[in-house]
Amino acid sequence: MNALQEEVNQAQSRLDESRTYLRPVVDGTVSYTRVDPQVKLQLNPDEPGFQLAPNNNYDGHVTARYTVLDFGRANAAIEAARSRTLTAADQINVTRRDLAFAAAQSYYSILFAREAIRVQDAQIASLRQHQREMEKRVQGGVSTNFDVTTTQVRIAQAQDRRIDLQNQLRNQEIQLARLLHRPESAVTPVRGRFEYNPQPVNVEDALAKGAENRPEVKLAKDAEQTASAQLRVAETSNKPSLTVLAQAGGKNGYIVPNLERVRFNTVAGAQLSIPIYDGDRNRYQRAVAQSAIKGAQARTQDTQEQVRADVLQAVNNMQTSTARYDNSQVQIGQAADALTRAKARYRYGVGSNLDVLDAETQLAQSRLSRLQAIYNYTLGQYQLRRATGEQIW
Repeated sequence: MNALQEEVNQAQSRLDESRTYLRPVVDGTVSYTRVDPQVKLQLNPDEPGFQLAPNNNYDGHVTARYTVLDFGRANAAIEAARSRTLTAADQINVTRRDLAFAAAQSYYSILFAREAIRVQDAQIASLRQHQREMEKRVQGGVSTNFDVTTTQVRIAQAQDRRIDLQNQLRNQEIQLARLLHRPESAVTPVRGRFEYNPQPVNVEDALAKGAENRPEVKLAKDAEQTASAQLRVAETSNKPSLTVLAQAGGKNGYIVPNLERVRFNTVAGAQLSIPIYDGDRNRYQRAVAQSAIKGAQARTQDTQEQVRADVLQAVNNMQTSTARYDNSQVQIGQAADALTRAKARYRYGVGSNLDVLDAETQLAQSRLSRLQAIYNYTLGQYQLRRATGEQIW
């Protein structure tokens, strides 16, 4: 962000510089010139010559120049600089939006990892309780050590998944700390609830908002304006210009009555510059500028199509996440019922230990699937807000 802000400052400085073309220029000059031999007019060989110029020449003056007419050349340069300034400012909005989305993604990834760890902890606790029951059954001679070992394997697998989730959680905390410009070693406090809040979406309204509010569309239009301004600069670069100047100062060298005396003098003038032939340079400059305009218009159209695709993809992701959430709710109910029945069957000796372990695993996976659906739906909401150009910071 700091680098982008400096680019804005540079563009603003260039705009301020271009505005100075409309102002007069004043400078001062002081010079000394030694001329040898002396310049003399010899009228009579027997008499000393008449000196026409001094050996030591002094000149000091102040000159003011002002371009009276340039046929819009300075204004065209100002408009081009102003357009580049707007582009730099709009680029900051794009970057700020992307950073805000990345921060939201890290925030909800942290909440997801925490909830997923709780699901794994619940599964591990249930499996350990089941292991204790297995050990009692082994002591009573009802079960074998194979059932205990199989349960321990499932516990180890669940612990591996918990380790992966802990690693994911820590990585997201580091990422969020970087986005907030905090030390990676510092744990960023994250508060909030991981909830599922479905909301209706009007696709046509979302598409209209995206086409109007997306900063990328604004950037594309800025590029068109900049290209048009560059064309105006090219069109005016070979126009005539009229400049006036006024000069006042003092110098020596006036013949009468004393060459060495410094006298006040003034100069006024005007200069009309008319380009005649530039080797077709201006024609090629205009061709390049016209091509840039067409390219910018094509990029604007492509950006608008990308905005439409982003909106539709975000809506599709939300709809898919909703379907998966509903499906996971059904799966959780079925898995919980299957686990209850598997435990009862095993307790009465008509079921196997693997049935209980499989039911435990299926219940945990269903709960994780529900969490994933909530996470995807929440991110889908932010994707839609980003796609429609809504401010998310």
